[in-house]
This record gives sequence, C-alpha cells and structure tokens, in this order.
Amino acid sequence: MAMSTSPAEIASPPIEREAGPIVLFDGHCNFCSGVVNFLLARDARGVLRFAALQSPAGKRLLAEHGIAMPDEPDTMVLIDGERVLVRSSAALATTEYLRFPWPLARVGFILPRFLRDAVYKIVARNRYRWFGRTEQCRVPTPELRSRFLEA
Repeated sequence: MAMSTSPAEIASPPIEREAGPIVLFDGHCNFCSGVVNFLLARDARGVLRFAALQSPAGKRLLAEHGIAMPDEPDTMVLIDGERVLVRSSAALATTEYLRFPWPLARVGFILPRFLRDAVYKIVARNRYRWFGRTEQCRVPTPELRSRFLEA
C-alpha cells in the first residue's frame, strides 16, 4: 500500500539528528533570544543548534516528538538524539555543552522538577512584559547561520 506524501514533506529536507543537540525557543521573545546569544557565546565546541518554535523546522520537530505547541509558545525544548527535555530541564541540560563553569548549573537538577518548573513558568508568563517581544523571529548573522535550522 503506497503512502501519500504532502508537498511540504517532499520540500522539507530531513533534519540531521546526529549533527548535535537542538534547542527550540520562542523566536518572538527578547529574553529567549538573549538566552540563545548566551548559549552561542559559551558553546565553545559549537555543538548546539537552534530553531524558533514558530519556524517550520521547530514545528516539525515538535510534531515528530509529540509535543503540542500552544498559541503562545512558552517552553524551551532540548532535543538531543532520543532525549527530549522541556522547560527547566531543557534549560539546565543545555549547560552541559557550555565551557566551565556553566556545566556546574546542572546541580539545579537536585531540586524537584515541579519546583524548578514553577519558577520557569513565572518567568515564561511574564517574559514579554519584562523583556519585550519582537514581531519577527531572530535572524542569525551569516557567521551563525549554519547553527540555525530553517527547513
């Protein structure tokens, strides 16, 4: 039995999972873009890749992993092979790819997830009011374009 394929699926090249971990973020959030800049500056090996939750690549990755995106995306997602982390777990786990001393932040995993996520949700709920919002997703510089997924 032949499976039908939509034109969007034909036009979208596969996303290389083996090329390194992927951070999905709210592309309209100034705070989130600041976090991406922070990660880029401290990821000395250049292993982290990024995609806005609202981008075609972000939507595709969310769907592939069964994560529903709300109307107002407020969740950071880290996809590393088969491991998928969200909210505070994703934020803490990204530090393992950064240069010293940032991996020490993983000590935050000793706190129960419900406590970590409660703080995360407070910041997420207020991020536009505290840090602002842009109408366009972050556009990477030519030097960083290879670290951002677009398809």
